[in-house]
Amino acid sequence: MNLRGNWKTVGKFAVACVPFVLILVILLSVACFPRESKEEETAKRVVRVWNVDTFEGGTGSRTSFLRKIARKAEGERNVYYLVTSYTAEGAEDAFSKGECPDMISFGIGLSCFAERSLPLPYSFPGGELGGETLAIPWCRGEYYLFSPREDFGEEGRIAISEGGSNLACISALLAGIGGEPVESTAAYVGFLGGKYRYLLGTQRDVYRFRTRNVQVYRKTLTAYNDLYQYISVLSSEKREDCLALLAMLRSAEVQEMLSEIGMLPVGEDGSERTVSVFSDASALERLRLFTAEGGGAKNLDKFLKNI
Repeated sequence: MNLRGNWKTVGKFAVACVPFVLILVILLSVACFPRESKEEETAKRVVRVWNVDTFEGGTGSRTSFLRKIARKAEGERNVYYLVTSYTAEGAEDAFSKGECPDMISFGIGLSCFAERSLPLPYSFPGGELGGETLAIPWCRGEYYLFSPREDFGEEGRIAISEGGSNLACISALLAGIGGEPVESTAAYVGFLGGKYRYLLGTQRDVYRFRTRNVQVYRKTLTAYNDLYQYISVLSSEKREDCLALLAMLRSAEVQEMLSEIGMLPVGEDGSERTVSVFSDASALERLRLFTAEGGGAKNLDKFLKNI
């Protein structure tokens, strides 16, 4: 058997195959790598949005509304807004474990997110910290004094409705209304049942009355308001995508849609005072104690500026 001759033949065959192997490798590279590159280009950027309701809304879900507007904001953009609902406790717990959204929609009582919030090209007193606006409202509620009759001059007990982190007691103090703090639902039921002559409530009560087909009269209290749903941007990497959603939320088109969830446009707010959305729990508790102990309206202005 001529082994040397056979090996020479195999060697020549292998050498002859090299160009074909190289061509095959090149063809496979052209076929595969552009596909991966194209997939990378078309993969949507995911922007994580947390919604935290720290006060009672009007009707419907603010999280569902945010999802609806997020779909509009995506439009032709290569982005997907992942909107997730959190409780205040759940958001704080997740944040303490190192989780953080790209944007957060929230009200007073979540001061921990201040450290990650980025400056915004807007201005609003309640969202300012260290001379910069770190949060801006996208919808709001209102405080009202409700009465079953047009005459608001009659004497009678007043229930001050408290729900979530809002400070209805501050609204009462600045409006010169003396009453007793009562849990939100109990205050509403007590007012309907005649236990209270007046109810200091919010936009939530407006829709409660409508659902029950009950006619009441109301006065808007504008001396103070903390019923704002703010939004902050926490991701510098996805800042432009975040600002696109924020701009959509504050657009005239979307502001006119807020009645769908029983909330009010932020541009029509005539309130004189508010509290910083970044006030921590201890500061909010001091405010409650201040009103409970009979603190005056003049001193309250100084108090609000220092928390």
